[in-house]
Amino acid sequence: MRLVNGVRLRLSLFAVAVLFLGGVVEGRGGALMAGGGSVSASGVGDVRADRASPLDRKRRVRSAVFDVKRFGALADGRTDDRKAFEAAWNEACGLTGRVNLLIPKGTYLLGPVRFAGPCTNVSSLTIKVQGHLKASTNLSQYGSDAGWVEFGWVEGLSLTGGGLFDGRGAKAWLHNNCLVDFDCKLLPTNIKFISMNKTSVRGVTSLNSKSFHIALVECDGFRGSKIRISAPADSPNTDGIHIERSSGVYISKSRIRTGDDCISIGQGNSLVRITNIDCGPGHGISVGSLGRYRHEGNVSGVLVQDCNMTGTANGIRIKTWPDSPDSSIATNMTFENIRMNNVTNPIIIDQTYCPFASCSFKEPSRVKLSDIYFKNIRGTSSSPVAVALECSRGFPCQDIYLQDVHLDLLDGKTQRNVTSSCKNVKAKYIGTQIPPPCA
Repeated sequence: MRLVNGVRLRLSLFAVAVLFLGGVVEGRGGALMAGGGSVSASGVGDVRADRASPLDRKRRVRSAVFDVKRFGALADGRTDDRKAFEAAWNEACGLTGRVNLLIPKGTYLLGPVRFAGPCTNVSSLTIKVQGHLKASTNLSQYGSDAGWVEFGWVEGLSLTGGGLFDGRGAKAWLHNNCLVDFDCKLLPTNIKFISMNKTSVRGVTSLNSKSFHIALVECDGFRGSKIRISAPADSPNTDGIHIERSSGVYISKSRIRTGDDCISIGQGNSLVRITNIDCGPGHGISVGSLGRYRHEGNVSGVLVQDCNMTGTANGIRIKTWPDSPDSSIATNMTFENIRMNNVTNPIIIDQTYCPFASCSFKEPSRVKLSDIYFKNIRGTSSSPVAVALECSRGFPCQDIYLQDVHLDLLDGKTQRNVTSSCKNVKAKYIGTQIPPPCA
């Protein structure tokens, strides 16, 4: 009896020592927990430092790490590991306190996977991706307008770790028919955020997405930095970052090379700030396209500054559809300190945007553009028309300002060969203007 009591005493002292050092190992589900009140290992039994109820012990959890390999991920690049990812997420999302989900180095084949909340009792959730994630190329596994890796309905999520999301889009691009079919089925987005709150994405790479690389839909308070995006210049609909119906978005210090818009700011957005983006190849940074569907939201409070465009089809572009089914507004937008290097259309407003072989132009665009500022836009244009402002004939643009614009032809021809084109707009000019203002 004394021997048994002695064993119990030594175990209790051990548990107290672990608590004092701030760490307890929790074997259930493969998580490593800090700040709890027990030591548990499968097959060994439970050793408890107190007789607290399970609910009390859950409340005292401070932080936990969930490694997907402990949930069965093989990381061999051949076996679909999504069930292990989902199991690790489900366990992490149900915890209390600070949670870390770890995807260590290795190559993981993944079909479509959704990390969905809400995670009611989690105070912060960090997903650290260190490995190489490879998307399934079987398109029948994906739903319509779906993401490959989706995050939804979570508050306070951080995605980091320097890992790679490889969409393996080359096999899917042949199936993209959106340039000929108005109602085409969109291919999967690499990383999609839906109805997220206070999200941070830092230091991850998206490669060869089947469609958009990163998409934000109905998100509030999103910060993205040091993101790397890469796809061939001829890859279709591979927008780098697409933002829609979101607010409080800040994207900075990122490098985007792709086949479509580096960043596209769609309908229903407010308070969007884009800074220090290196874009190209690609289609530049765009607001739009707007006015295609009914009940689109307004766009306001957009700031794009300190960006470089290299070899892109467009620099700064605002694009809206003709024959809009509903009216909307895009206002209070500033584009400043933008460097253009061999850009085809450095500054362009296009309110007759139509990427298809034919569109209806019976009615003008019903998107009203106003309070738009282009400031300190400099560099080279690969076409003679460096500034093109084509506004809606039914809703002419108002309060369009160009300040200190200096764009030369790439081949070194004189500034007289660089021109501006304007329709349905009376722009206001301040400071240097090369090309000269519209007559």
